[in-house]
Amino acid sequence: MSQLKTFLAGAAAMAGGLIAVVLLTGARDPGKQAAFDEITVGRINIVEPDGTRRLVISNRAQFPGDFMQGKEGERPDRRAFAGMLFINDEGTENGGLIQKGSISADGKVSSGLSLTFDRFRQDQALQLLNNDSANHQQTGVRINDVPYFQKTSMADIQRFGEEARKLPADQRDAYWQKLSDEGRLSVNRIWLGNTRDRGSALQLKDA
Repeated sequence: MSQLKTFLAGAAAMAGGLIAVVLLTGARDPGKQAAFDEITVGRINIVEPDGTRRLVISNRAQFPGDFMQGKEGERPDRRAFAGMLFINDEGTENGGLIQKGSISADGKVSSGLSLTFDRFRQDQALQLLNNDSANHQQTGVRINDVPYFQKTSMADIQRFGEEARKLPADQRDAYWQKLSDEGRLSVNRIWLGNTRDRGSALQLKDA
């Protein structure tokens, strides 16, 4: 009898715990709303009802790669940043806000922030940036002329870089210039920001 009482007590405690979890997570009602005064997390994925990611807010350790039509690509270079990524209806990245700021043991500062908006299935069309180090602080707005994705895809950009690295160093500039003349590359059209000599500059570049 003693063992039976112990078993029933344990079962009751487990059932109570499960009920509490259900009530707290809203598992009985998927549409239930919850309100919090404060929440502490490492990463938040905002998704559509079908599971399509639309926004990712993340710390540095869990920062995602890039997204193209619902598939996530490897981007180890992004692990130095925290921030958020904007993702469009088809699951393709179309901009984001990233930021970092640190100082090493030897006093070297590595700090920066970038807010970008991408062309559809392409790279940055608009960027607001700030980079900071002991030698230079750069703040500005950059507007780029970005080719249509069917003319130059992100995969093409990667391939161009691989092909350029295979060429002799004295042929690389001509290779990139040829691609630029063909309208295959992004070109900066407007730059507004400060300069290394503590001045300011507005650069306007037409085709």
